[in-house]
Amino acid sequence: MGEQPIFTTRAHVFQIDPSTKKNWVPASKQAVTVSYFYDVTRNSYRIISVDGAKVIINSTITPNMTFTKTSQKFGQWADSRANTVFGLGFSSEQQLTKFAEKFQEVKEAARLARDKSQEKTETSSNHSQASSVNGTDDEKASHVGPADTHLKSENDKLKIALTQSAANVKKWEVELQTLRESNARLTAALQESAASVEQWKRQFSLCREENDRLRNKIDQLEEQCSEINREKERNTQLKQRIEELESEVREKETELNDLRKQSEIIPQLMSECEYVSEKLEAAERDNQNLEGKVRSLKTDIEEKFLGGARDIWVPCTCLGYRHFEMPFGMLEALLPPCLPLPALRTTKRASPSRKSF
Repeated sequence: MGEQPIFTTRAHVFQIDPSTKKNWVPASKQAVTVSYFYDVTRNSYRIISVDGAKVIINSTITPNMTFTKTSQKFGQWADSRANTVFGLGFSSEQQLTKFAEKFQEVKEAARLARDKSQEKTETSSNHSQASSVNGTDDEKASHVGPADTHLKSENDKLKIALTQSAANVKKWEVELQTLRESNARLTAALQESAASVEQWKRQFSLCREENDRLRNKIDQLEEQCSEINREKERNTQLKQRIEELESEVREKETELNDLRKQSEIIPQLMSECEYVSEKLEAAERDNQNLEGKVRSLKTDIEEKFLGGARDIWVPCTCLGYRHFEMPFGMLEALLPPCLPLPALRTTKRASPSRKSF
């Protein structure tokens, strides 16, 4: 029947550095399959792991081996036949615990198998020794000579050697068949691993394309977010501008209300303005008439009275002396009767002081 897998898990495989015997050297680039195999023919157990086309663990478990947990996710065991120490890094503490429990179980089974094999060997050896010492009933009954005894002994030795040779041949045939089956399993594992590598490559390519697509999508979303932020800023500015315009509208409405109130008195003001304008026009007409009369009067006075202009100082009870420059005849016509002419004094362009009167 050959070897059969009895337990399988995944872990990162390490081996101790042969030069320092301290540092760990990664034996696999990633987590790989690690399996327990049971050989029915040999009644033995092995731990086997393959990374790609390389066998990185081929360790036969013996009763003297010990699996040690060095951390929550890491364990190790020493293989004296392979002259190395294997280390396994698991993704969880539960996986490490299951592997350690299986190691102990397989170790105990290997011990029982060894003890059973030793018992069979001891029983076979004791039986052979008893037969050779006591002999058979036929041998005891017969009496042969020394030559016959020697020939029979040699014949027995040849028979034993032939039997052992046949047993060895059979054993070697079994081992050869086991190696062929192991080789076939390893070849299948390699092919499966190669197919898995190709599948992982395809998946990796798909993931990378998906990653690029998602990255482009993220860039687009970031650009949209930036545009949204700019729109928010513009909206904020527009809101501020709207508030300013609303404030201006309220101010304009207030001014408009004031103007409306003022417009209510505009007709009255216009009426008053028209009345004042009419008054001004009437006053202007009267003024023009008076100016015409004055010019006419002046012309009549200059024609009626002769003589040059005189500087005349007129005494006044309230204002003192008042100065006039006009023809004397015109002054006589204009002065009121209350001021007699003998009180006047005329000079030729000379302004008398008040003390001279």
